Amino acid sequence: MKLWGGRFSKETSGEVDDFHSSIGFDYKLLPYDIRGSKAHARMLAKCGIIEPAEAQAICDGLDQVYEDITSGRAELTAAAEDIHMNVERLLIERIGDVGRKLHTARSRNDQVALDTRLYLKDALRRIEDAVIELERALIELAEKEPGAALPGYTHLQRAQPVLFAHHLLAYVEMLERDRERLGDCYKRVDVCPLGAGAIAGTTFPIDRDFVRRELGFARLAENSMDAVSDRDFALEFMAAAAIAGVHLSRLCEEIVLWSSSEFSFVELDDAYSTGSSMMPQKKNPDVAELVRGKAGRLFGNLVALLTVMKGLPLAYNKDMQEDKEALFDSVETLERCLSILAPTVATMRVRRDRMEQALKGGFLNATDLAEYLVRRGVPFRTAHELVGRAVQACVQRGVGLEDLTLDELRSMGIDAGDDVRRALSLEGMLEGRSAAGGTSPARVAERLAAAKAALSVLRVPRE
Repeated sequence: MKLWGGRFSKETSGEVDDFHSSIGFDYKLLPYDIRGSKAHARMLAKCGIIEPAEAQAICDGLDQVYEDITSGRAELTAAAEDIHMNVERLLIERIGDVGRKLHTARSRNDQVALDTRLYLKDALRRIEDAVIELERALIELAEKEPGAALPGYTHLQRAQPVLFAHHLLAYVEMLERDRERLGDCYKRVDVCPLGAGAIAGTTFPIDRDFVRRELGFARLAENSMDAVSDRDFALEFMAAAAIAGVHLSRLCEEIVLWSSSEFSFVELDDAYSTGSSMMPQKKNPDVAELVRGKAGRLFGNLVALLTVMKGLPLAYNKDMQEDKEALFDSVETLERCLSILAPTVATMRVRRDRMEQALKGGFLNATDLAEYLVRRGVPFRTAHELVGRAVQACVQRGVGLEDLTLDELRSMGIDAGDDVRRALSLEGMLEGRSAAGGTSPARVAERLAAAKAALSVLRVPRE
């Protein structure tokens, strides 16, 4: 019979057990269920609801149950439905009727909310650490190639030259925002729901703040109905994970492009590439492609839980069991993507020769010529038109703007002096973009230093 079976005259159908059970995935909550249950037992003793010796027997028994499960000596069963009931069943088997007192003043509704929050608090710390490792790999690669430049693209058309380090730091900025989101999410996760009971609280004289302190939560959930039905914290994490997935996917798309023969800006290490079963010459960026694809899982998990939650009346409903697989998968997917990308980036070889070759086409200095004219008093729209006509003429002749003589420039209405050569050179273009956020060597060096310093500032609290 189930631990809740007193109301029922027959056993649950085996089909219902299989359909209803969550032990196939919520076993991941085992350490958190043990931790939360021990804190609950100590609180019951403190408040005089059970004897101190009983609380000690329960805590010792829970430790033994944990060892039995993790060592394989105890079997988790679908008939016991979930990790919470499995633990309680095994506890009663081990220590007898004293184990039946553990669930006093507690419901699975507030218990599962507690365990999930404890799980996610730990996960947020691990994920931030993994984000930092990817940031560090990007920063170190940027530092190894301080003078490397490549075309910046808009619409996947060559636009203006940028330092390779500047390009990499754009992803560091994205990852920093991801860390900020994780830290902000942690504030909503760091709320203790235990003591809310099933829906309305409990008639026992419990001390919820004792449990909060024991488990390291910042504050209590203040409404019992919201405490057991709130999954905003999971949704918020999954939204942050989905946004991080966008950033990782964009980085991976660049890696796929850059490592192709058409670009050849980077070469992936053999240890982080794969081959073809048919074509002997292939070296495929499968790590980057898989990360790019797994972003879709992160999006899907978020949408799935949003859809589950959108029509639920207060308070707890069994639909909410569907939060676990989506949440666990988002945590594990994001962790794995971050962990594999860091060494993939760290071991990439930069092909400066190919980057330099790519900088020679595409009229990347057209904007600089227009701005040069503006500094000489020409209205920007006029300068834009003049340079556009010059580019058209160069296309017809098969030359670049930098190949035109001063006389040729002047014949096109472009009032240029000898200093135009510097303005049209790669060094001049890069150094000229010295405003805050620009790609000049001086600005990029500043941002590299700031990015390195930021790695030591943790956004997610460590207990």
